[in-house]
Amino acid sequence: MTMDQTESGPGGCGCLTPEQVRVLREHGTERPGSSPLNDEKRPGEYRCAGCGAALFSSTAKYDSGSGWPSFTQALPGAVATTTDTSHGMTRTEVHCAHCHGHLGHVFPDGPPPTGQRYCMNGIVLTFVPRDGGVGA
Repeated sequence: MTMDQTESGPGGCGCLTPEQVRVLREHGTERPGSSPLNDEKRPGEYRCAGCGAALFSSTAKYDSGSGWPSFTQALPGAVATTTDTSHGMTRTEVHCAHCHGHLGHVFPDGPPPTGQRYCMNGIVLTFVPRDGGVGA
C-alpha cells in the first residue's frame, strides 16, 4: 500500500479516523499526553494503524516523559527513516517500512542499550496484547 491509495486500517477496512489520516498520511503530530498507549503496560506488540504491520515490541517501550509512546528500538525491518527539516530543525522522521505512513521521530537521547528514543504518535499505533486480543 502506498500513501496515495485508499485509506485503510488493518486488513484494508477503510477505518482510519480523520485524525489518524492527518498524522499518518499528512505528517501531523498528536497532542502530547493524548494517547492512551502512554499508559499501556501489558506485554504485546504495537502495529501500524494504516496497514497492520508489526512495528514495536512492548519489551522496547519505556516512559520517556515526552508525552508520546516511546521505544528504544523497532522490530527488525519494520521502520524506515528520512531526514525531516520542517519547523526550522533537522530531525529523523520514522515511517512504517510497509505503507510508508508517518509514525513520529527518533532521537539519540534514549536509554541503554540503544540510546535511541523512538517517539511515536500513539494514534497511528494499534496495540495487540500478547494474549492476541486487540487493545487500546
